[in-house]
Order: sequence, then C-alpha cells, then structure tokens
Amino acid sequence: MTPLNIYVSWLWEWCNNKDEVPIAILVITISLVLMLGVSWYKSTTSPPLPPGPYSLPIVGYLPFLGRDLLTKFTSMAHTYGPIFKFYLGSKLHVVINTPELAKVVVRDLDDIFANRDLTVAASVLTYGGQDLAFSKNNATWRSLRKIFVQEVLSNKNLKACSFFRRDEVRKTIKNVFSNIGKKVDISEIAYLTDANVITRMVWDDTTYKGEKGIHLGADLQTVGSNVIKLLGQPNLSDFFPTLAWFDLQGVERNMKKELKKLDEIFSSIIEYRIESNSKMSQDGVQHEGKKDFLQILLDLKDQNDATSLSLIQVKNLLMDFMIGGTHTTTTLIEWAMTNIMRNHKVMKRVQEELAEIVGLNNMVEESHLPKLQYLHATVKESFRLHPIAPILIPRVPSKDCVVDGYKIPKDSIVILNAFSIHRNPRYWDNPLEFNPERFLANEGTNKWDYTGNNLKFIPFGSGRRSCPGIPLAEKMQMFILASLLHLFDWSLPEGEELDLSESFGLTLKKSKPLIAVPYQRLPDKSLYM
Repeated sequence: MTPLNIYVSWLWEWCNNKDEVPIAILVITISLVLMLGVSWYKSTTSPPLPPGPYSLPIVGYLPFLGRDLLTKFTSMAHTYGPIFKFYLGSKLHVVINTPELAKVVVRDLDDIFANRDLTVAASVLTYGGQDLAFSKNNATWRSLRKIFVQEVLSNKNLKACSFFRRDEVRKTIKNVFSNIGKKVDISEIAYLTDANVITRMVWDDTTYKGEKGIHLGADLQTVGSNVIKLLGQPNLSDFFPTLAWFDLQGVERNMKKELKKLDEIFSSIIEYRIESNSKMSQDGVQHEGKKDFLQILLDLKDQNDATSLSLIQVKNLLMDFMIGGTHTTTTLIEWAMTNIMRNHKVMKRVQEELAEIVGLNNMVEESHLPKLQYLHATVKESFRLHPIAPILIPRVPSKDCVVDGYKIPKDSIVILNAFSIHRNPRYWDNPLEFNPERFLANEGTNKWDYTGNNLKFIPFGSGRRSCPGIPLAEKMQMFILASLLHLFDWSLPEGEELDLSESFGLTLKKSKPLIAVPYQRLPDKSLYM
C-alpha cells in the first residue's frame, strides 16, 4: 500500500468519529491545498517542452507538414525559434536549428543522444538495428564501428586500395570519351565508378559476376535506390504504432522484397568465397598479402571470441558499405557538377587550377588531390548548399534531459537540421549564393573539414554517430570530379537549362538527373585511352 493510500485510509477512519469531523475537514482542506501547491510548484519549476504549433488530437501536426519539409522547418524556426517541437501521431519530434544547440546534442550530451530512431523500414532492412547506421549505442555497435574504421577505412588500407580507384576512374574516362558530343548521365557515371571501386574493396574477385553474369554494381544500384527511397518515405506505421500491423502504405512489405534481393546477392557472394577458400585450402594455397573486406569479415565470423560476428552482421556491414557509400558520393558529384556548370567563373577557375597542378599533358592522380584547394572549396560549398542528409538521421535520447532550458523527454525523436544551419545568414554571408571562396579562408587550420568539428558545417554529422565513411568519400568525390573536369569540357544539351529543383527523402537529390555533353579538352588523345 502506498503512503498516499495509507494517509487517505487514516483520514477516512478519523472522519467516522463525529466529534472530530470539523478537525478532519480542516486537515483534509489543508492537505489538498498543500498537494495542489506542490503540484503547481513542480509544474512551474520543471523545464517546459520546447515551443511549437498546436496539434490535432490523435494525428498531431501531421496534416500540416506538407511535402516540402525543409521549407516548412525553416518557416517553423522563424516562428518558434532555434528549437521547436511538434507531434506526429503520439510521437514527439524536436528540431535543432543552430550549431550552439547542436553542440549540446553531439558533444555535451552525446552519450544520451547516441541512439537512433529505428523506423519500420530501417528495422526490416537491418534485422532490427544490427548495422552501423541504426544500431543502438552499445558495445556491439562500438565493435562494428571499430571493425569498419580500422579494418576497412584505415589509412593503410585506403592506400593499398588506391590502384582500384585509379583503375576504375581510368575506365570511366575511356567510357566518357567514347561518348564525346553525346548526352551522358552524370549520376550514372559517378555511381558506376564508385560502386566498382567499393565492390573491388569488398570482394577483390573480378571473376565473380553473379548467377546471371550481371555486374554486381548494376544490381546494387537498383536495389540501393529503392532502399534509400523506402527509408526516406514517411510511414504511418511509425507515427501510429497501433496501425503497424496493417502496413497501410506497404513500406514494410516493399522493404522485405528489397531485403530479399540484397540477401540473395550477399549470400551468393559469401557462398562463392567460402567455396573458393575451401578449394584453396584443399590445394594447400594460403591467402597472401592484403585481405579484402569480405575475407576480413568472414575471418571474424569464424572466431569464437568477443570480436566474432554473426552472418547477419556480416551482411549488414556489407550493405552499409555498398549502399551508404555509393549514394552519398554519387549525389554530391551530381550537385557539384550542376553548380560548376551553372557558374562559368567557378568552372574556369577549377580548370585553371587543374592545369597548373596536374598539367595539360597529364592525367589526375591521387597525389594531386590535396593540392587542389579551390576544387576542395567547391565541393564543400556544394555540400553546404545541398547537404546529402539535410536532416541528419534522427537521434533518440536514452533518458530525460534539458537542452536550452527545455525538457527533451526520453524516447522523443531529435532532428539536427543541417539544411537550416548551412543556410542561416547568422553564420554565412549571402547563404543562398554559391561561393567556394568562403571555404578558402583559414583552410590551413582545417576550420572547414568534414568531421563536424565546426558545427556550422556538418554534412556528415558530428560526434560519435558521425559518418565513418568520410575518408573514402572525400577521396572518391575529388578524384572523379577532378578527372571529369580536367579531361573534358561540359555543356548542356542544346535548348536545355540547368534544373536546381530538389527532391527530399532520406537524401537530398536533384529532382531531374543532370544530363550533360562532354567534349575533349586536352590535345593528347592517349590520355583518354
């Protein structure tokens, strides 16, 4: 029995004594006043929730968000301030719009905010959050990230894989040269180049083409595009958990179909490698030199200790690497080429820098990339205006906490609005203008790197849940862009204009693909062969 129940029972017994009724009434009255006073005091001293719009019963603010979520968030920030809330169904969402408040989330309280929002689509795709992107902040996630960073994307391993990048970029140049004067899809060029590099890093076996002889990059491009679309699609099952069983929009059903395709691709590759290893073992042949990512994961799977991986974890890490890496780089390159072609002064300066650093009789090498300061600034400016993940993957606090004097309840969904931060005139002069020069100031101090140290610029996030693929993404996007711009001049098809409209889901893509026409820029044709 609780103390309150005991107290009420005692008062009831006291009231049964008629001689003491007046005293009892007085005591009850005083008690009620004190209880109401304590309740009022707690309500006035406890931090309030952030400001935000009124919500309708049951559905919350869902009917008023509209399709253009980024513009809506900007408008709401102007109305309610740098931190605001709204409800979608029964779920509380909190949006952070300034670097000062982002610092509280990703640094001061990073441990509390380190969990992810596991949507229905993400849960299906990752077998309940057993990957890097959506896993909870726990020992398993830390182990997976350590494997990913130290085994796959270490400086030593990236250097060892430089031949893959060089070889695939050369193939791309040859392919583009065969289409001189014709229309080419920039996104497709970038995707296939990046996918081929990552494929060779994961399983360095050019003899494997899949059961139907189809290149794996093409298979993964289709599945990956569908997966990204489903992950970014608003789903009623996430806002109204009681409706999840009905799967009204078919998101769960469709994601299961895509997962089955991915599972078939990865299972066939794993089985092929295991059979190859078995044959090598029977023939007395041992692995020599650097192991590819797949072999590293399979070796870890076979260990019977704390570092061992399950087969599901192996497949999830392959998925994170293949799908996450390729779509980020592809989207950035398309936006960068769009902005460069739209600004002739920028294109001229980029190509002049390439001519000076690389030379008109040479091809771009990775050793040239650190010296291409203006191209680096151009890429960063593209990331600023068009962040690939404009609202970073939402975080979920593991307990109640306070940000800027407002209560953020446990399990609420917290959104870091990179799009708003990157375009805020408080931090950026003429924020809607494409101006790479803004990133050249203090470049030597790494003021504007991709790690999220400067919270005014967070295209890859910040804190412990920042993107672990930054080193490879930076190399690939610079190498591909530098090669395309050094060896070719580019123009739009006759009669067409550049389209800058955006399509926002999980990522910020161009609404229409960038179709451009390449022309030979350098006189030596041997550079293109």
